Parts: sequence; C-alpha cells; structure tokens
Amino acid sequence: MIEELLEAATEIAKIGGHHTLTYFKKDVEVISKSDDSPVTVADRETEQLIRKEIKKRYPEHGIIGEEFGKENEESDIQWVLDPIDGTKSFIHGVPFYTTLVGILIHNEPKVGIIYAPALEELCAAGIGYGATLNGKPCRVRDTEKLEDATFLITEIDRFRLMGQQELFQELMLKTKLQRTWGDAYGHMMVATGRADLMYDPELNIWDAAALLPVVQEAGGIFSDSKGRQTIHSGHGYSTNKALFPQVKRIFEAHNK
Repeated sequence: MIEELLEAATEIAKIGGHHTLTYFKKDVEVISKSDDSPVTVADRETEQLIRKEIKKRYPEHGIIGEEFGKENEESDIQWVLDPIDGTKSFIHGVPFYTTLVGILIHNEPKVGIIYAPALEELCAAGIGYGATLNGKPCRVRDTEKLEDATFLITEIDRFRLMGQQELFQELMLKTKLQRTWGDAYGHMMVATGRADLMYDPELNIWDAAALLPVVQEAGGIFSDSKGRQTIHSGHGYSTNKALFPQVKRIFEAHNK
C-alpha cells in the first residue's frame, strides 16, 4: 500500500506544485488570515486542485489541508496538505517555497513529499522504501560534531516571539554556519545532505506531516524538543543520528 500511495502522492504533488508556478513572480493579491499569516489565490487554488486529484483516485480517504480544513475524518488514511509552504518566500519571488503532501495511516506519517517546483527538486519518501531526490536515493550528511554543522532556521525573530532566545543563541554559537534557508525546504536540505540541522519552533500538522518520512528514510531523525519522533508536538527539528544526541541535550537543558 505504501508504495502505491508514494507513487500517487508524488504525481499529485507535481500537479499541485506546477500550478503554483502560474502565479510565481506575478503580482498576486496577498490576504492576511486570522493568525496574520499571508495567503494568496495560488495557495487556495493549488489546494483545491490537489484535493480534486485525491478524491478522484481515493474518494474514501480523508484530507487535512491548511486552507480548507478536514474531510472524511473517520478514514484510517489521511492526506495532509500544505499547497505552498513558505508563502512569504513565494510572495517575494524566492524559489525556496514547497508544496507538501503527507499521508498518515492510523495517525502515523508513512509517506512524505517535499516539492520545490521553482527549483524542480522533489524529495519523496515512504516508510520502508527510502528517500529520493528527483528519483535518486538521498541521504543525510555524516557530520559528527555540532561545531562542523550547518544550522538552518526560517525566521530569526520567531525565537524572540516564542521566548527561545537563549536556545537560539546556543545553537548559533555551537554550530559552524547559520542560514535562513527555512520552512520545509530547510528540512529537505538536511535530508539531501546539504545542511545538518533545521529547527522550526512552530509547526502545524500540515507543515510537519511530510517531513518525518523524508528525513527518517534519508537516514536522519525528525524530533520534537523532548526527543520524540512525532509530528504532533507543534514544533520540530531535523538532523542526522550522530548530531541528534548533542542537539537533544541542548533542548533538554532549555526545557528545564
């Protein structure tokens, strides 16, 4: 089943991602949602298109989407959608936005697609089937020490707003290089061996569902601040297995 769903999710993510390019680097209206996050017609049209494709193939499956909520909540199989992860990047013509498709089976993430259509990079994974970048196997980097690691984040000010300045400072000081190639693309950078640590202090389920399968099947770990490999904690970081204990100790020290 996972192999079939992985193939379908890859095809559907491509359909959705390609549609975003219709609006990329165009003058699109930006609307502020109730949480002050931005949304565009591209977000909404893309999610509607992805939903249509899922319903056509799997009408009995459930869907959880950022823009249009839940359908068929009783189903054991749930598709979790973020049509444009990194809407701020998208709005500003920065190609590091992604289309995310995750699949939960009995509430556990089993399939993940991270597709950056403007870069033509698609990272796909199914639990037990490995991870690929554009069809070729991908792996996390084998960095063993934080002092040699590249650390990625999305927004610097998010740490201040969430009261995590000291955590951020320690991660900054203990890593070699820091960049803001963030959102889901940052986690894909870790999964494809181009960075070593990506942390998001705030994640919704549609942000996280695709990340765990991709990172895990690439040989890494997607974890919350307590070391639990889950997408349900509202935050998360990706790294490799050698760095995980070192990062985990830092989070534990700041969780006291």
